[in-house]
Amino acid sequence: MSADRQLWDSLRHHGDVDASDGLLDFAVNVHGTAPPDWLQRRLASRLSDLARYPTAAEDLAVRESVARRHGRNPDEVLLLSGAAEGFSLLAHLSPRCAAVVHPSFTEPEFALRQAGIAVQQVVVPPPFRLADATVPDHADLVVLGNPTNPTSVLHPRADIHALRRPGRVIVVDEAFSDVVPGEPETLAGISLPDVLVLRSLTKTWAIAGLRCGYLLGSPALLAELTRRRPHWPVGTLQLEAIRACCTPEALAAAEVIMQRIGEDRKYLIAALRQFESQGVGIVEPADASFLLLHVSGRPDLRHRLKERGIAVRRCDTFPGLSDDYVRVAVREREAADALLAAIREVL
Repeated sequence: MSADRQLWDSLRHHGDVDASDGLLDFAVNVHGTAPPDWLQRRLASRLSDLARYPTAAEDLAVRESVARRHGRNPDEVLLLSGAAEGFSLLAHLSPRCAAVVHPSFTEPEFALRQAGIAVQQVVVPPPFRLADATVPDHADLVVLGNPTNPTSVLHPRADIHALRRPGRVIVVDEAFSDVVPGEPETLAGISLPDVLVLRSLTKTWAIAGLRCGYLLGSPALLAELTRRRPHWPVGTLQLEAIRACCTPEALAAAEVIMQRIGEDRKYLIAALRQFESQGVGIVEPADASFLLLHVSGRPDLRHRLKERGIAVRRCDTFPGLSDDYVRVAVREREAADALLAAIREVL
């Protein structure tokens, strides 16, 4: 296989490929197996509206809901058909050189390369702190995650601000920020002319199949992103889901989910430490709904776990990581115990 082909295949690999039917899924970072009942009811109530096109008034009403949620103006909100659409729109900014901070979610780099944009990978060594990233001065677009997938590292806002330069746009992928209690490092509520913040609803509300997200940024940047966008890019059910998930009631429910994920993460970390003497390292501190594990010299771990009915995310497809890293989603304790038992058996 050519190096170019291998790069494209690696950038396009996602956790859903690792999670085959019948396996206990620790590969995909979606919380729960279905949307909550209240959200399902909201979506079902709009089925009779699917015969007509979404209107500009509906789009505005949803943008107003998102704006209230983050303390922004509606013209600073761009609704998306999933976060992946937001990454594909970045090419409309026509950057000369895009720096993508790795290890991180690979879809932004794939979308930029596919559009013919020159990309420079900025690989951060363990412990994967943004302060250690060497971003080239000539990069006029910088893309990073916070907290970062797959490392679960939450970067201080100050480190993101330090990357700002005249003529440069910073894109912060905050797809997992809503699982961090209090969101202490988010830039979602701060209006900056050169910073775009991308948010996703997939993870917390188990609506990966509906494709819902939004971008927050200056009206000028959002206008650049949408100048070649087709009509009706976001459907009726997507609009309803975004609006429903920005209500005070939904935010209160999200707080409960955040706390539960935090407790389950602490439990899993404490239990995994029993394997440290056998070469299992945990990237800490971890703030997202998953953990990055380094199992030195054991590239066979994920295959051995699969034989025991457990799916974990391979990580050699992330730039900067090798095949003895795996990412595991934070699950409830019963599932975590099954994972731990399988790891114990393999090791």
